[in-house]
Amino acid sequence: MLDANLTQQLKTYLGNLKQPIELVASLDDGAKSREMRDLLNEIAALSDLIEVVEGADERTPSFLIRRAGAHEVAVRFAGLPMGHEFTSLVLALLQVGGHPPKASQDVIEAVQALDGDYAFETYFSLSCQNCPDVVQALNLMAVLNPRITHTAIDGALFKEEVDRRKVMSVPQIFLNGEPFAQGRMDVEQIVAKLDTGAEAKAAEKIAAKDAFDVLVVGGGPAGASAAIYAARKGIRTGVVAERFGGQVLDTMAIENFISVPHTEGPKLAAHLEQHVKEYDVDVMNLQTAEALVPARAEGGLHEVKLKNGASLKARTLILSTGARWRQMNVPGEDAYKNKGVAYCPHCDGPFYKGKRVAVIGGGNSGVEAAIDLAGIVAHVTLIEYASDLRADAVLQRKLASLPNVKIITSALTTEVLGDGDKVTGLTYKDRNDGSLHQVELEGIFVQIGLVPNTEWLKGAVALTPHGEIEIDHRGETSQPGIFAAGDATTVPYKQIVIAMGAGSTAALSAFDYLIRLPEEAQQLEAA
Repeated sequence: MLDANLTQQLKTYLGNLKQPIELVASLDDGAKSREMRDLLNEIAALSDLIEVVEGADERTPSFLIRRAGAHEVAVRFAGLPMGHEFTSLVLALLQVGGHPPKASQDVIEAVQALDGDYAFETYFSLSCQNCPDVVQALNLMAVLNPRITHTAIDGALFKEEVDRRKVMSVPQIFLNGEPFAQGRMDVEQIVAKLDTGAEAKAAEKIAAKDAFDVLVVGGGPAGASAAIYAARKGIRTGVVAERFGGQVLDTMAIENFISVPHTEGPKLAAHLEQHVKEYDVDVMNLQTAEALVPARAEGGLHEVKLKNGASLKARTLILSTGARWRQMNVPGEDAYKNKGVAYCPHCDGPFYKGKRVAVIGGGNSGVEAAIDLAGIVAHVTLIEYASDLRADAVLQRKLASLPNVKIITSALTTEVLGDGDKVTGLTYKDRNDGSLHQVELEGIFVQIGLVPNTEWLKGAVALTPHGEIEIDHRGETSQPGIFAAGDATTVPYKQIVIAMGAGSTAALSAFDYLIRLPEEAQQLEAA
């Protein structure tokens, strides 16, 4: 199961075990059980502190990682945690084995303080880049709190169960047998959802903070870059973000980040956060900005109002709130979201194996999605609004070579159809003659571009008709002392490397603005 490189890496990691652990295997005579037995035996052979024992569970094949002599410290995998989930396996082995987690003390104490019995189940896909974050978060919670249990389930391996529970996208979390959440979440987000008082506590802490010299709103590549450049100037810097990493967390393969031939979004986001935390930056995650009140006079304090009721003040602001996937905004889209309407082909594609799907959008993202899905599903119908595809020529040639793909151009999707539980098709209008057509299918992947996250800024700074923040060459907005960077702005190309450069520019411009404030403005601020 493990090649020589992985074996050596795993052996090194297992040297950090503090306490003996047992791998309790629930297996039968099937091929997947044989693979799991081989994997568990290989792991046990790498450490004297690991033992494989036989057990029984409602799901086969599965295995429990439990601490010897303290069986309440345990996590379970139903399926083979390879691919993106191999890191989840390694961390589970280490944490059950007593290796201290990297979570902050505040997070650890919040998990341990949860009062209640929580039985979590997470459905994952081996091709999903967001699933490991959820699996690792819930595994950690199960290790820290004996009243929490967690089972990570490979949806492709337990198809009947997935169909019965109507799981059509991952990661999907069930709590005590009922749907709990869908999509990427970290420990803080899960705790906040369980602890109804968490938001009020966070608001109280935020409200007590002093004003910042630079406050960055948004934690994607632009925001991370801005925070680092500002902090290096020795000025008081804060970052408030809805989710640190931003849309990069939803990006599968990144192959155009200069000097790094290949990486993945979640990995890059983790590196960004780690880099920011090497500096004296106050990071306030899981906070949504709701309104901006610009300073009344030059050198005064700008105010950012948050959804939880708290406010933050700063002498300068850098707005880097990024963008989100654009929706079709047609009847049926919201009703069948995660029930056949999806936005991540890498995450959810495996659930449509052998089925008929559509991809909406003929740009690079749409054509890449269609190419990827064609290797999994029975048939792909690509629907593009314009008269021609907009993707790079090399991608179009690859798409045209696939026998199970149909391309429809000059088409406007008008409705998502379903039977109440799941998608059954869609309708589109031929833009050439106005005729309506219906396509029978079981999945729709929407890939039609981005919408800037700027609704909360209307009336505060100048926006384009498309909602982008208007900036000059220095990154300054229509309001003195307020700068912006990244995909939320009028920058012409929405690329990670460009967002990082724009974030650096905005931070340097903010610093330059601060040091050039007239003396009377500085005195006004001090007052």
